[in-house]
Amino acid sequence: MAAHLVRRCCWRHLGAFLSTPSALPASLLVPAGKVVMTRALPQAPFALLHTSSPSSWADGFSIKEQVEDSGNPEHKVMGELIETATSPQELFQLCELRDLNSNQASLIITQLSRLTAEKKLEVGNILQDERFQQLISIMDSQISQVWNNTLVNLLKSLYSLGMDSSRREMQSVEQEVLWRLRRLTFRQLASLAEFLAIRQGKDNKLLNEVIKKLELRWTELEGTRSVVTLMGKVGHVSPTLMDRLEDKALELAEQFNPDDIRKIMLALAYQNRRCIPLLRALSYHLIQKHPELSLNVLMDLIFAYGKLNFHQPQVFQKIATDLHPHVATMTPVEVTRCIRSFALLKWLSLPLFEAIAQFALDNTKQLSVTHLCSIILSFARLNFQPSGSEDFFNMVHEELQSQLDNLEPHLLTDLVWSLCVLQQAKAPYLQRVLAPDFYAQIQGDRSLKAQNLRLKLVHINTAAKLESPEYRGPFLPVEMLSGTESTGERVTLLQSSLREALAGVLGSRDNGRFDIHTIYGWHI
Repeated sequence: MAAHLVRRCCWRHLGAFLSTPSALPASLLVPAGKVVMTRALPQAPFALLHTSSPSSWADGFSIKEQVEDSGNPEHKVMGELIETATSPQELFQLCELRDLNSNQASLIITQLSRLTAEKKLEVGNILQDERFQQLISIMDSQISQVWNNTLVNLLKSLYSLGMDSSRREMQSVEQEVLWRLRRLTFRQLASLAEFLAIRQGKDNKLLNEVIKKLELRWTELEGTRSVVTLMGKVGHVSPTLMDRLEDKALELAEQFNPDDIRKIMLALAYQNRRCIPLLRALSYHLIQKHPELSLNVLMDLIFAYGKLNFHQPQVFQKIATDLHPHVATMTPVEVTRCIRSFALLKWLSLPLFEAIAQFALDNTKQLSVTHLCSIILSFARLNFQPSGSEDFFNMVHEELQSQLDNLEPHLLTDLVWSLCVLQQAKAPYLQRVLAPDFYAQIQGDRSLKAQNLRLKLVHINTAAKLESPEYRGPFLPVEMLSGTESTGERVTLLQSSLREALAGVLGSRDNGRFDIHTIYGWHI
């Protein structure tokens, strides 16, 4: 209702301007092309603008733009009509009402983009409309007079509308933005970089130029929001910029809320950046200042710690304790994602893992075979046996034995290997992976993945011989056992030093045996 009343008042006010030429300000008597701009209304801000408060609005416009905007009543009326329009037809009517200048045409294009996204309108109809082409022509005729903030939003709007990048008008806007980069505020550069990184990708020429400017002007960076956004959306494009952002994040670590910490941790994890000082600072403030964390934050945090292999026992204990009450209401995907992260970190929380085992028993029908396999693999990595192991593994066998033929070879091998670790591998599992037709699939394959699979098969074969007396075969052939080789593991400094010390004690390396590949799959 309020927006409707504003539009009615604006139309009547604008009608008064247009019906009496003598009442028009002198600025309206000159040909279209005079640069104007409107202030974003708090009631209906542009979706593509970052600004809404007076302080942030001021950051988007120069002093000259603010003074000119506040001194022209008709420009205000036109701006209000543009911003309160609820359909493309209302905006196109403004084109027919009077001659527009390039700045107003740019504002209308931006609002068209917003309405199209909000109401999911057909973009093709708008791009082919003659009135839209007229707006493009007006904008292009005096592109140099479009204000900076409007120009940035215009470029984003044209990208969003899917305008052909080979069109001369589109290239003109891109070139104008490129020329003005030095005059844009840091906030405008950050907004543009975020948009281009998502829409255009790393190879975009304009994005690379914007990144260079951000790298040079990073000291202007203020506020946690900008740091978090740039790290998550733009940091992967430029390692140099990411270094600067990490420094700034370390400086602001105390001010981040849990969601900010979550986003920063995910950005670091996806980019495989183990910035130890920043990770330690975030971990400290997470423990000290944020007693309650939501499920989404907890899940993303433990994933990030696992991905980065960064160990913080106090944080893990807090996450496990906070996750425990949520287990019963979590989805199978959330449960498996959570347990895999803890397994990757090799960190065991008995109450949490007992709750997950009970979850599996209570929600058997909701768990897919893949989910159940993930739980088994995670239990094996931590050598965890549930307190009610008999009921749990009876359920596992009942669900999995009929599905073995449907599992991908590597997953099946990992599953049987894990059951061997947990001492729950029965004859049907062993027979399936030790059968000649199964291991024949990887014979002759020298890839690292095939070598790892071959090594696990040797371990399974060993468990079948030494720990399953009732198992009668089949077993792996001798040639597979004797051909077991190291999977490319590097010799550590400790290992090499130990070998030298042993050789010294024995008097010569000839008096001992080193680097023995046993038939059991273990390298001594």
